[in-house]
Amino acid sequence: MTATPEQPLPRPLQRSPRKSIPVVLVGPTQQPLIYFPVPPPFQPSLPLPQPGKLPFTPTKRERAHTATREWGYSRRSDRRRGGVMAAAATMTWHEELATLVGDTGVRFPGAGGGSAANVAAAVGGGWYRGEEEDGEGRAVEEEGWAQQARGFLESTAEMLRVLGRGLWDIAAQSLAGAEDSELARRLRGPAAAAGKRLSFMNEYLPEDRDPVWCWVVVAAVAFVTLIVLGVGSVDDTPVELPKKLYIGPPSAKTIQLPDGRHLAYKEQGVTADRARFSLIAPHSFLSSRLAGIPGIKPSLLEEFGARLVTYDLPGFGESDPHPGRDLNSSAHDMLHLAGALRIVDKFWVVGYSAGSIHAWSALRHIPDRVAGAAMFAPMANPYDSKMTKEERRKTWERWSTKRKLMHILARRFPALLPLFYHRSFLSGKQGQPESWLSLSLGKKDKTSLESPMFNAFWEKDVAESVRQGDAQPFVEEAVLQVSDWGFSLSDIQMQKREDLSFFELIKSLFRQAEREWVGFLGPIHIWQGMDDRVVPPSVTEYVRRVVPGATVHKLLDEGHFSYFCFCDECHRQIFSTLFGIPQGPINPVPEPIEVASELTEETTVPDKAKEEEQDISDLA
Repeated sequence: MTATPEQPLPRPLQRSPRKSIPVVLVGPTQQPLIYFPVPPPFQPSLPLPQPGKLPFTPTKRERAHTATREWGYSRRSDRRRGGVMAAAATMTWHEELATLVGDTGVRFPGAGGGSAANVAAAVGGGWYRGEEEDGEGRAVEEEGWAQQARGFLESTAEMLRVLGRGLWDIAAQSLAGAEDSELARRLRGPAAAAGKRLSFMNEYLPEDRDPVWCWVVVAAVAFVTLIVLGVGSVDDTPVELPKKLYIGPPSAKTIQLPDGRHLAYKEQGVTADRARFSLIAPHSFLSSRLAGIPGIKPSLLEEFGARLVTYDLPGFGESDPHPGRDLNSSAHDMLHLAGALRIVDKFWVVGYSAGSIHAWSALRHIPDRVAGAAMFAPMANPYDSKMTKEERRKTWERWSTKRKLMHILARRFPALLPLFYHRSFLSGKQGQPESWLSLSLGKKDKTSLESPMFNAFWEKDVAESVRQGDAQPFVEEAVLQVSDWGFSLSDIQMQKREDLSFFELIKSLFRQAEREWVGFLGPIHIWQGMDDRVVPPSVTEYVRRVVPGATVHKLLDEGHFSYFCFCDECHRQIFSTLFGIPQGPINPVPEPIEVASELTEETTVPDKAKEEEQDISDLA
């Protein structure tokens, strides 16, 4: 960059005199000179360097960078010193140099308009006093802290932008050709499989958007939301620490199954020889054999002559785990339990909530041993192919977001479920069912769960359920609910297929012939609360459509817990519907041989007494 006495310096060097930077200029000998100005009063009188002996010669790029930076720093001050800039446009380069660096002690001959010292004294005096003047001689105030802070922030943002762009370029150069590396070849298969499993989530994105960028934005927003919620949920109010679960010593009766496993069970009601009706009830998720029908009175079972048997599912309570179990093995466990407990006649199955999937399995796999089914808010597979879109939509929209997430994880990523289980009911602490099971409850359900009787039952039942402390049985149960059951509910009752000849097929087109029904043909009673938000009424509507022989009892204003748990009147209505008028237990009939012998003894005793009396009278 050069300048002549007739040509002023370019604008990038017309900066505020408060800064001192190296200035490159060309003297009268047309040789480049370098000068480092020092603000007074510490500025010595320095001689000019000799031509050809420059201590430092900046490159063209460095000079442009320095000029651009100085211009960006002083552009706001220049706007307020428009008069000074206008006046400086008529100065020679000697005078403008003097305004930039102050009095340096350097003199250039032939610089018209007076000595440089006078110009420096006139123009630089304001700098020494900490103020500036405009073109009309008025003092101009210095920049405030707000302007300086804004300039600092703008400079910092620019530096970060340049830094980010540089890092992006470095990453792009480093990853160039990485697709051919050994690591990329190993990760290509798992990455493609994971992308295929996650591709179903792209259905919720706009069609005109790139899924990659959309999910990046979603992840960023979710991360920021979690941070905000975490910061906003801070509460200084002291919270009572949750109590620890108390797990008592083992006390269950067990039977040994044909494969060597032990199955824990519990009996209520009358004994086997006096039972008029036998009921077997598999428990629901996060429950145990202690549940059965919560709050049922022994006197009610005695009145109807009923025997209620509950058992722990594999891995729950005191039952041995059964890896790889399915609903078929669950039905046969129920069959072996009935045989071991001397249930000779057919038995009823009781299915409540998630436990109903095992009751459905008994109706499908062992229909000849089942007398009937009593279902309470029965669960169906939410991914059943026979379910219509409307039925599936009504079911999913009633569930909470966390419950939907748990179903998706159970179907897609079951390996992640133990992380949630160990933070909730497997943590060894007490908790509420709506938080542990991700439930949304109605008004009546909330009232039922707040009762001390239910809380005591819930604490004891959950403690027995998690006795073994293993998450795998709960993962298996969650996967069973949303995976392929091996059958559809429509297979429980279906019309028999007949091989018709051509003429019979033509005749069937003109007259509707009734076809024979096959499968389970016994009674199926379903009780459904219309305010149930755990198993919505839409599930029962689907069951009624695919199982035409089922009888549905709709309960207005009832929820998921309010009708089934701790309701004496409700239990009496249920047993009256199933068994009719109570007839009491069966009285065992004594064997005929024993009765005949007793009658013989009673008739012979009086004859001997008469003979003795006759002998006494003869002797007299």
